[in-house]
Amino acid sequence: MRSEEVLSLFKETEALLTGHFELRSGLHSDQFFQCAKLLEKPLIAGKLCNALVDKVKERYANQLIESVVAPAMGGITIGYDVARIMNKRFIFVEKQENKLALRRFSIRPGEKFIIAEDVITRGGRVDETIEIIEAAGGEVVAVAVLVDRSGGRANFGVPHVSLLEMEPVTYEPDNCPLCAQGLPLVHPGS
Repeated sequence: MRSEEVLSLFKETEALLTGHFELRSGLHSDQFFQCAKLLEKPLIAGKLCNALVDKVKERYANQLIESVVAPAMGGITIGYDVARIMNKRFIFVEKQENKLALRRFSIRPGEKFIIAEDVITRGGRVDETIEIIEAAGGEVVAVAVLVDRSGGRANFGVPHVSLLEMEPVTYEPDNCPLCAQGLPLVHPGS
Protein backbone atom coordinates (compact mmCIF):
# COMPACT_ATOMS: atom_id res chain seq x y z
CA MET A 1 0.00 0.00 0.00
CA ARG A 2 1.43 3.38 -0.99
CA SER A 3 1.82 6.20 1.53
CA GLU A 4 -0.69 8.32 -0.39
CA GLU A 5 -3.35 5.62 0.04
CA VAL A 6 -2.67 5.40 3.78
CA LEU A 7 -2.88 9.18 4.21
CA SER A 8 -6.08 9.22 2.16
CA LEU A 9 -7.67 6.66 4.51
CA PHE A 10 -6.75 8.78 7.55
CA LYS A 11 -8.32 11.81 5.92
CA GLU A 12 -11.40 9.87 4.73
CA THR A 13 -12.09 8.65 8.27
CA GLU A 14 -11.41 12.13 9.72
CA ALA A 15 -8.58 10.63 11.77
CA LEU A 16 -6.08 13.31 10.70
CA LEU A 17 -7.00 16.43 12.65
CA THR A 18 -5.71 19.97 12.19
CA GLY A 19 -5.55 22.63 14.91
CA HIS A 20 -3.31 23.15 17.97
CA PHE A 21 -2.53 19.93 19.81
CA GLU A 22 -0.37 18.74 22.67
CA LEU A 23 1.06 15.36 21.75
CA ARG A 24 1.71 12.63 24.33
CA SER A 25 5.39 13.46 23.87
CA GLY A 26 4.70 16.95 25.26
CA LEU A 27 5.40 18.61 21.92
CA HIS A 28 2.82 20.84 20.23
CA SER A 29 1.70 20.35 16.62
CA ASP A 30 -0.83 21.62 14.10
CA GLN A 31 -1.68 18.01 13.14
CA PHE A 32 -2.87 15.06 15.19
CA PHE A 33 -3.57 11.46 14.20
CA GLN A 34 -6.70 10.41 16.10
CA CYS A 35 -6.47 6.71 15.25
CA ALA A 36 -9.62 5.96 17.23
CA LYS A 37 -11.57 7.63 14.41
CA LEU A 38 -9.98 5.28 11.87
CA LEU A 39 -10.52 2.26 14.13
CA GLU A 40 -14.27 2.97 14.12
CA LYS A 41 -14.14 1.49 10.63
CA PRO A 42 -12.97 -2.13 11.10
CA LEU A 43 -12.70 -2.85 7.38
CA ILE A 44 -10.41 0.14 6.85
CA ALA A 45 -8.36 -0.68 9.95
CA GLY A 46 -8.13 -4.27 8.76
CA LYS A 47 -6.95 -3.15 5.33
CA LEU A 48 -4.16 -1.12 6.96
CA CYS A 49 -3.18 -3.98 9.29
CA ASN A 50 -3.04 -6.38 6.33
CA ALA A 51 -0.74 -3.95 4.52
CA LEU A 52 1.41 -3.61 7.66
CA VAL A 53 1.72 -7.39 7.96
CA ASP A 54 2.65 -7.61 4.25
CA LYS A 55 5.41 -5.08 4.88
CA VAL A 56 6.61 -6.98 7.96
CA LYS A 57 6.71 -10.25 6.01
CA GLU A 58 8.52 -8.57 3.10
CA ARG A 59 11.19 -7.06 5.36
CA TYR A 60 11.48 -9.79 8.03
CA ALA A 61 10.66 -13.00 6.18
CA ASN A 62 13.69 -14.73 7.71
CA GLN A 63 13.12 -13.34 11.20
CA LEU A 64 11.48 -15.60 13.78
CA ILE A 65 8.46 -13.83 15.25
CA GLU A 66 6.54 -15.79 17.87
CA SER A 67 4.31 -13.15 19.41
CA VAL A 68 2.94 -9.63 19.02
CA VAL A 69 2.87 -7.09 21.86
CA ALA A 70 1.25 -3.66 21.87
CA PRO A 71 1.28 -0.73 24.27
CA ALA A 72 -2.14 0.30 25.57
CA MET A 73 -4.25 2.03 24.47
CA GLY A 74 -3.57 3.00 20.90
CA GLY A 75 -1.71 -0.11 19.87
CA ILE A 76 -4.08 -2.75 21.24
CA THR A 77 -6.42 -2.95 18.27
CA ILE A 78 -3.52 -2.74 15.81
CA GLY A 79 -1.57 -5.41 17.69
CA TYR A 80 -4.54 -7.73 17.95
CA ASP A 81 -5.26 -7.49 14.22
CA VAL A 82 -1.58 -7.95 13.29
CA ALA A 83 -1.38 -11.04 15.52
CA ARG A 84 -4.62 -12.42 14.07
CA ILE A 85 -3.39 -11.98 10.50
CA MET A 86 0.02 -13.51 11.35
CA ASN A 87 -1.58 -16.25 13.49
CA LYS A 88 0.64 -15.32 16.45
CA ARG A 89 0.08 -14.93 20.17
CA PHE A 90 -0.99 -11.43 21.24
CA ILE A 91 -0.34 -9.63 24.53
CA PHE A 92 -0.34 -6.03 25.65
CA VAL A 93 1.29 -3.81 28.23
CA GLU A 94 -0.90 -1.35 30.10
CA LYS A 95 -0.70 1.57 32.48
CA GLN A 96 -0.14 0.86 36.14
CA GLU A 97 0.67 3.81 38.40
CA ASN A 98 1.15 6.02 35.32
CA LYS A 99 3.75 3.69 33.71
CA LEU A 100 3.39 0.80 31.31
CA ALA A 101 3.56 -2.64 32.92
CA LEU A 102 3.11 -6.28 32.00
CA ARG A 103 0.17 -7.23 34.23
CA ARG A 104 -1.89 -10.02 32.72
CA PHE A 105 0.58 -12.12 30.79
CA SER A 106 3.80 -14.06 31.19
CA ILE A 107 6.67 -14.31 28.74
CA ARG A 108 8.70 -17.39 27.91
CA PRO A 109 12.48 -16.92 28.15
CA GLY A 110 13.78 -15.90 24.73
CA GLU A 111 10.28 -15.42 23.26
CA LYS A 112 10.58 -13.32 20.06
CA PHE A 113 8.24 -10.34 19.76
CA ILE A 114 7.23 -7.74 17.26
CA ILE A 115 5.76 -4.55 18.73
CA ALA A 116 2.68 -3.14 16.98
CA GLU A 117 1.71 0.50 17.51
CA ASP A 118 -0.57 3.03 15.86
CA VAL A 119 1.49 6.26 15.79
CA ILE A 120 4.97 7.23 17.00
CA THR A 121 6.47 10.70 17.31
CA ARG A 122 9.35 10.12 19.68
CA GLY A 123 8.54 6.47 20.33
CA GLY A 124 8.37 6.63 24.12
CA ARG A 125 5.71 3.93 24.50
CA VAL A 126 7.63 1.62 22.15
CA ASP A 127 10.82 2.18 24.18
CA GLU A 128 8.92 1.38 27.40
CA THR A 129 7.49 -1.76 25.83
CA ILE A 130 10.94 -2.94 24.72
CA GLU A 131 12.28 -2.46 28.25
CA ILE A 132 9.36 -4.42 29.74
CA ILE A 133 9.70 -7.34 27.29
CA GLU A 134 13.47 -7.55 27.77
CA ALA A 135 13.19 -7.32 31.58
CA ALA A 136 10.75 -10.25 31.46
CA GLY A 137 13.19 -12.35 29.41
CA GLY A 138 11.73 -11.80 25.94
CA GLU A 139 13.36 -10.33 22.86
CA VAL A 140 11.95 -7.64 20.57
CA VAL A 141 13.03 -8.33 16.99
CA ALA A 142 11.09 -5.59 15.16
CA VAL A 143 8.58 -2.74 15.50
CA ALA A 144 5.64 -2.18 13.13
CA VAL A 145 3.61 1.06 13.19
CA LEU A 146 0.89 2.56 11.05
CA VAL A 147 2.33 6.10 11.19
CA ASP A 148 5.89 7.15 11.96
CA ARG A 149 5.85 10.89 12.67
CA SER A 150 9.49 10.93 13.78
CA GLY A 151 10.92 11.98 10.44
CA GLY A 152 13.21 8.96 10.59
CA ARG A 153 14.64 9.90 14.00
CA ALA A 154 12.97 7.10 16.00
CA ASN A 155 15.60 4.49 16.80
CA PHE A 156 14.63 1.50 18.90
CA GLY A 157 17.77 -0.57 18.43
CA VAL A 158 15.74 -3.01 16.33
CA PRO A 159 14.39 -2.66 12.78
CA HIS A 160 11.06 -0.94 12.33
CA VAL A 161 8.58 -0.48 9.52
CA SER A 162 5.66 1.86 9.00
CA LEU A 163 2.96 2.38 6.41
CA LEU A 164 3.26 6.16 6.49
CA GLU A 165 6.34 8.22 7.32
CA MET A 166 5.86 11.90 7.98
CA GLU A 167 7.57 14.73 9.71
CA PRO A 168 4.82 17.09 10.75
CA VAL A 169 5.95 20.32 12.29
CA THR A 170 6.24 20.06 16.07
CA TYR A 171 7.14 22.72 18.59
CA GLU A 172 8.56 22.73 22.09
CA PRO A 173 5.83 24.17 24.34
CA ASP A 174 7.90 27.23 25.29
CA ASN A 175 8.58 28.08 21.64
CA CYS A 176 5.20 27.34 20.01
CA PRO A 177 3.89 29.91 17.51
CA LEU A 178 0.39 28.42 17.87
CA CYS A 179 0.48 29.28 21.58
CA ALA A 180 1.79 32.77 20.71
CA GLN A 181 -1.24 33.22 18.41
CA GLY A 182 -3.49 32.36 21.34
CA LEU A 183 -4.97 29.27 19.66
CA PRO A 184 -6.61 26.95 22.21
CA LEU A 185 -4.48 23.91 23.05
CA VAL A 186 -6.30 20.60 22.66
CA HIS A 187 -5.36 17.32 24.38
CA PRO A 188 -7.21 14.80 22.18
CA GLY A 189 -5.75 11.56 23.59
CA SER A 190 -4.56 8.63 21.50
